[in-house]
Amino acid sequence: MMNKEMVLKPTRIINPAYRFSVAPMLDCSDSHFRVLMRQISRRALLYTEMVVANALFHSNRKGNLLDFTPIEKPISLQIGGDDPKLLFEAGKFAKDWGYDEINLNVGCPSQRVKSGNFGACLMANPDQVARCVEAMATGSQLPVTVKHRIGIDNLDSDKLLKQFVNRVASAGAERFVVHARKAWLEGLNPKQNRTIPPLQYDRVAKLKRSCPDLIIELNGGLNTPIDCIKALETFDGAMVGRAAYSHPLRWQQIDEIIFGDQPRCIRASEVIRGLIPHTQNHLNKNGKIWDICRHVIQLVEGVPGARLWRREFCRNAQTAKRDINILEEAARKLEDKGL
Repeated sequence: MMNKEMVLKPTRIINPAYRFSVAPMLDCSDSHFRVLMRQISRRALLYTEMVVANALFHSNRKGNLLDFTPIEKPISLQIGGDDPKLLFEAGKFAKDWGYDEINLNVGCPSQRVKSGNFGACLMANPDQVARCVEAMATGSQLPVTVKHRIGIDNLDSDKLLKQFVNRVASAGAERFVVHARKAWLEGLNPKQNRTIPPLQYDRVAKLKRSCPDLIIELNGGLNTPIDCIKALETFDGAMVGRAAYSHPLRWQQIDEIIFGDQPRCIRASEVIRGLIPHTQNHLNKNGKIWDICRHVIQLVEGVPGARLWRREFCRNAQTAKRDINILEEAARKLEDKGL
């Protein structure tokens, strides 16, 4: 449960899903994690991991890259790429697979992504991003959004940021998710780029003031529901990433305080039981139970015996490939403790 300081009065206004979203995260935001988060928030907009347009276009197993379950909706497909033709096709795939929207990654600073000429390095070429967005919108007929930084390397000024956003908006981007840090494409790895460049919320706020008609979401450093509520005083949406992955139950009141839903008390055992049908379906397709269980570990924290429970659960889940009883036993032990 949240402490008294974090209990907020609900808005009682039903807002669009993007008011609170869970970020696309490499090796985290797979279908299994999204199903887990959907046990906690029925309203949040969930994102896929970034799917590279080139790999999608040439893959013979598009289903492996694009499939999701109905419970995960509303869901946004994040795409990485710089070729409008491939992004047009990616947009068609997004529509055909039933995604609610499609997002262009203009924020990833990794060397691998940079070598492919997409991700954060595209901030240096707003016209190319605009062409990509236009192609995605035409191909998908879905809302197209862009996730980007406030700047890269020495291309880092309020003027350039506003020019970038206005140019891309003119091409049809409906929403901008702004990670409030610049990215250093040389000298910092992706993990360092999430922490070392300082957060500059004031610059994103200035962008919102100068572009009041555009939908601007804030990303970066939002670690608690309180942080998100404060962000929504200025911005149109709040996106969380690692704080949702590492502390999923921290967000159990988010539907109430942001979307005005009825209060819910969500226990870790209930989340695990909610995952069992999804897990059984995964096992029926010859999947491994660890694929799901690796996301479950962070559900239990801050209570007596949490470390022991995680250690035992992790050991059991890694040694059993296809045993649904791992989840049932884990849930039962938590229920015995009232968790």
